[in-house]
Amino acid sequence: MSEETKKTEVPQQPAEAAPQAEETAKKRPGKSIPAGIAFIRSTFNNTQVSIADARGGVISWSSAGKAGFKGSRKSTAFAATMVAQDAARVAVAKGMHECEVRMQGAGAGRESAVRAIQAAGIRVTQITDTTPVPHNGCRARKRRRV
Repeated sequence: MSEETKKTEVPQQPAEAAPQAEETAKKRPGKSIPAGIAFIRSTFNNTQVSIADARGGVISWSSAGKAGFKGSRKSTAFAATMVAQDAARVAVAKGMHECEVRMQGAGAGRESAVRAIQAAGIRVTQITDTTPVPHNGCRARKRRRV
């Protein structure tokens, strides 16, 4: 009988306490991540920013399409600024205050994205360009025989 009474009492108490437990779990921040890496990929069509911890696990990310830009406006420096601010704001909320920047691509939003990260309150310690550069090109076509 005592087991049956426990079964009836248990669902009533957690049902009332369950929403509070969920809210506290949502509000509680995770580990504070003081330093990380910001990856900026700026192409001629889009700009993507992802901010990761030191091991490479992504904390926050954003792109011009996610920020609401469409078509040719995605490739502008203004769009890159908005994208970097969006990603940096989330990273600052998770405790990040310094990062190194790794840029890739030749788009218009390279410098403006770095400035936006700095303006959001993250100190940039290093800027590295990781754009892949072909060192011998691709293989030439076969020679034409007449």
